[in-house]
Amino acid sequence: MDTPIPFFPLGLVVYPGEDLNLHVFEPRYRQLINECLEEEKAFGIPAFIDNKLPGYGTEVHVTMLHQRYDDGRMDVKTKGLRVFKMNEFQNPLPGKLYAGGTVQFVLPAPDPTPNQYLNALLDRLGRLYDLLQIETDYDPKKGADFSYRISHKVGLSIEQEYEILTLDRESDRQQLLIQHLDKVIPVVADMERTKERIRLNGHFKNLDPLTF
Repeated sequence: MDTPIPFFPLGLVVYPGEDLNLHVFEPRYRQLINECLEEEKAFGIPAFIDNKLPGYGTEVHVTMLHQRYDDGRMDVKTKGLRVFKMNEFQNPLPGKLYAGGTVQFVLPAPDPTPNQYLNALLDRLGRLYDLLQIETDYDPKKGADFSYRISHKVGLSIEQEYEILTLDRESDRQQLLIQHLDKVIPVVADMERTKERIRLNGHFKNLDPLTF
């Protein structure tokens, strides 16, 4: 069923459950956020990639008005709710400054074993974070849809993040992340070895004797 919704297009991908802070300064979006605050309604953030709207986005709602400035600008906290596929785009909506249209919300597809690849994914995440010497800041036991919570943390391009958004099964999203990490980890490992060789260049080296 088509649902009318106001739009706030951005050049990024937002996932369900994600917290997103926005600095709102354009008049059209100040109008939009003010209406959302007054009417307690949500709005949509369709991804804007390569100067176009490919079609998918995420419904979000304002969780807090953090600050309102004298000139009308605002800092707001928002949270992602659910994924949608855009059916119609109108810019601007009649009588409004901002765009809007109709969407169809994407329901999760049946997935009997959504976390069947979780252990393999966690293994690769651990290897990547060890190579980068970064402490883990994720908890796979906290909430569902683990893939959404780490997709911004593994070096995906915006096109890859968008592909994650279009997949309606958690197991499919985890598989895609595993494929990405399998390509990235060897590259990062080579970079770390190169950095170590650079650090050692010019230093006295303790070399093991060779046996011929």
